[in-house]
Amino acid sequence: MGPNGRGPTMTTAMMTKTWTVEMRFEEDADHCHAMAMVRTASGEELRGHGSARRNPVDRPVARIGEEVAGARALSNLAHELLEYAAAEIESNVRRGDPAV
Repeated sequence: MGPNGRGPTMTTAMMTKTWTVEMRFEEDADHCHAMAMVRTASGEELRGHGSARRNPVDRPVARIGEEVAGARALSNLAHELLEYAAAEIESNVRRGDPAV
């Protein structure tokens, strides 16, 4: 019985999952390119890309280029993941299988 004495208590099991995003950087003194990659539960590999360019009047600090390019790559990866999820939703709607 539930706390109000009117039937069983419904509980929902909590699941925890972890996704690991891999970041790779290619850079020279003036440019940095970042690639962010994640693998979905179905094994699909999604990638996001971002770049940064140092302003010629700025001191060369590689960390800043990595942060900017990395943020752009993660933003791009987020868009790729949303598009992937939208395609999965559309596929399930067409199949009429909401349980997947």
